[in-house]
Amino acid sequence: MRGEDRRQLIMDLLVEHRSVDIDDLAERFSVSKMTIHRDLDELEQSGVLRKVRGGATADAGNQFESDFRIRVQQDAEAKDRMARQALSLIEPGMTVMINDGSMSAVLGSMLPQRRPLTVITNNQAVISDLLGEAGITLLALGGIYSAKFNAYSGVVTEESLHRLRADIAFISAPAVSGLQAFHMDDNIVRAKQAMMLAGTRKCLLINHSRFNRTALHVLSDLKAFDWIITDDKPEANVVEDLKGAGLNLTIAKA
Repeated sequence: MRGEDRRQLIMDLLVEHRSVDIDDLAERFSVSKMTIHRDLDELEQSGVLRKVRGGATADAGNQFESDFRIRVQQDAEAKDRMARQALSLIEPGMTVMINDGSMSAVLGSMLPQRRPLTVITNNQAVISDLLGEAGITLLALGGIYSAKFNAYSGVVTEESLHRLRADIAFISAPAVSGLQAFHMDDNIVRAKQAMMLAGTRKCLLINHSRFNRTALHVLSDLKAFDWIITDDKPEANVVEDLKGAGLNLTIAKA
């Protein structure tokens, strides 16, 4: 088996199981553990996974977010429910901002249901879905493309956002701890923050499993958001903290 094919199968296993074991992989592919180590090193360098003792994981860490290609295949039902809840905040005629991420990509695919809309996004998946859609005025933000996030960021993205305004900005985050949202990548953080500044109202989209986590960079205080949408009830301390701060948490229903 070619190394490229083996690494693709490792990615497929990560999508299914979220983690892989070096011993199991060596036995599965009939290769040495050293070969598997090299495969995992290459995948880690490309941002697909992070190595841990005895294997690798696609789950987020303090300085790591899994590759878009993996995230887009996970938690499909939860993302669909959250996207439909977010869609209920949008009315025809609005200008809507959508940030990077697989959750935002699902919401982006639903936007034609609320046409006519003006949509501003740095998310390549959303751009691809909305190209040529009647009733959608698409403002595709340029910048430096990241395959890991399938999105554009950097100075060009930020400067473009400073010149734009939207009725609502949808922002996703991989971690919330206490009353703050976090992200691992500084370029992505700045793009999200620029969108927040440009949005009259702001909605945070976050999977319930991402509460009680931190990442390298503070993205925002939660009080900056008008709505927080999640897919399931988070742990009791999270609910208490949000309620105590007067924040609006919505759990998307099936």
